[in-house]
Amino acid sequence: MNELSVGNTRDKVFSLEAIMKTMPDASHLTKLFHYFAPGIYARELHIPAGMTLTGKIHKYAQLNILSKGKISVLTEDGIKEVEAPFTVVSPAGTKRIAYAHTDCVWTTILNTNETDVNIIEKQFTTDDENEWLEFAGLNQLELGFN
Repeated sequence: MNELSVGNTRDKVFSLEAIMKTMPDASHLTKLFHYFAPGIYARELHIPAGMTLTGKIHKYAQLNILSKGKISVLTEDGIKEVEAPFTVVSPAGTKRIAYAHTDCVWTTILNTNETDVNIIEKQFTTDDENEWLEFAGLNQLELGFN
């Protein structure tokens, strides 16, 4: 495994996130849109240029689409600069950190019939590393860790 092992990388992301939480909240600068179709939920985030942001830990694999802009994002292979159009399937356990070089539109697509975004967030993500580890341990076969 390379120098940026999953645990080491996640620790760094959580450390940076803790620093970011001491700064003025900039979430009002982003715009969030929710879309629903049978069996599908899409969460579209508009990110202004110059913003650094982190995401939650995703419990399941999900489809991500950068439809506008250029962004540096933490991937399984380290920080990568990507430009729209860009699509990636993120594995379960992914926690992203990103820096928007330009105004960006990033969409996460999940397989669900649920339409309450608070329930979806709780079902599909967590902010807590211990909750993720417990979830992953209980769902090893589903997550492909057998």
